[in-house]
Amino acid sequence: MRDDDVALAGRLLDLAGRAGSCPPLTDEDAGFDLARAYQVSAAIVERRIARGERPVGWKIGFTNRTIWDQYNVHAPIWGPVYDTTTAEVMEPGVSTCDISRLMEPRIEPEIVFRIASPLPAGAGEAELLASIDGVALGFELVQSPFPGWRFQAADTVAAFALHGLLRHRTFVPVTAENREAWLARLCDFTLELFRDGERIDGGNSENVLGGPLSALKAMVDGLPDTELAREIRAGDVVTTGTLTGAFPVAAGETWSTRVAGLPLDDITLALT
Repeated sequence: MRDDDVALAGRLLDLAGRAGSCPPLTDEDAGFDLARAYQVSAAIVERRIARGERPVGWKIGFTNRTIWDQYNVHAPIWGPVYDTTTAEVMEPGVSTCDISRLMEPRIEPEIVFRIASPLPAGAGEAELLASIDGVALGFELVQSPFPGWRFQAADTVAAFALHGLLRHRTFVPVTAENREAWLARLCDFTLELFRDGERIDGGNSENVLGGPLSALKAMVDGLPDTELAREIRAGDVVTTGTLTGAFPVAAGETWSTRVAGLPLDDITLALT
C-alpha cells in the first residue's frame, strides 16, 4: 500500500473525528481514481480496526439512479459499516439518534439485509436471497467532508463511502417457506419519507438499480476487483441504497417512513 494513501487515510479519519471539511481529493490530484480510492478505503479499515472498531457489514451507495445526475456519480460504490456506527432499533415508536459528529449529514431510507452464508460472485438474485435470513427497514445517515456535497465518485469511496451511521429495525426472517414471496415483494414496493410529520419524498424498489437484490448483486460482483475485497460473511448486514432523495438533516427534526408492499416495521428517528 502506498505511503501517501496511508497518510490520506489518516487525514480523512482526522477530519471525521472533528467533523471537519476539505476540498475534494480529485481537486488536489486529478489522477486520483477509483482504484486508488479503494486503496485509501482499505487503509482506513485497517486503522479503524487497529483502534478497536469492528466491521459488521457493508453499505452500498449511489444505487438510486434518479439522483445520479444530482451528484455526478453514475455507478454504485461500497464500503464497510462498523459496530460503532450501526445499531438496531428494537422498540416501536421514536428512537433518538445523535448526529452532532457528522459532516453535513443527510438521511436515506434503505432496505437492509442480514447475510446468512457467503455470497458467491456471479449469483443471480434468487440465489443471493437464499443466502439472506433477514430483511429490515433502516435509515443511513450519510456524511461528506467535501463542502456542499461536491465531489467525484473517487472522493466518495475514499471518504468512508460517505457512511456516517446506520439505524435499522429488527430483521424480519426470510425462510425457505416465504423466500419466493420475498423475491416478488422486493421487486415491487413503495416507501414514503416524512420530516416532522410532513411528507418530503417517495420512492420505490425500482429506484435502487431495479430492486435491493440488484443493488446487492452489483456489490457482490464488483467487490472482488477492489482493494477492499473480502468475503461477505454470515452475520454481515448490508444496506442497499436510498429509495428516495438524500435530504439534509438537523438536530431537533424527526424523520419517519411509511412502507407499502413489504412486511417490515417502519422506522422513526428523532435527531439530536
